[in-house]
Amino acid sequence: MSLIQYYGTGKRKTSIARVFLRPGKGDITLYVNKKSQPFSGYFSLTGQVHIIKQPLHITETESKFDLFIRVNGGGKSGQAEAIRLGISRALLEFNKELKSTLRAAGLLTRDARIKERKKYGLLGARKAPQYHKR
Repeated sequence: MSLIQYYGTGKRKTSIARVFLRPGKGDITLYVNKKSQPFSGYFSLTGQVHIIKQPLHITETESKFDLFIRVNGGGKSGQAEAIRLGISRALLEFNKELKSTLRAAGLLTRDARIKERKKYGLLGARKAPQYHKR
């Protein structure tokens, strides 16, 4: 028996999400940093749940797939947005015709903003020690 599944990777800040879509009825299996988590318990804010399910809602495939999600690093907000990008890419693998719908909603664009590195001689990325004249 071969298992049909569609794969997508999403990244945001320091979070990396690997998403597998499998034909099913809408169950979500979530692993965060190699530990199993209940989806509704981990992402308790409705905004984060909405962000994650946005690609499924727009393409009207909410009850067609079971989601298997592995996410590592970052905070919950970055993880939610990484999962959203992963789901969008997996849906593209499922059906290329969804590209225009997902692109119009801005779900295929990777947000490249990450934390700026600390520079030597400074206290942070840009904060400098207090200047004194004498």
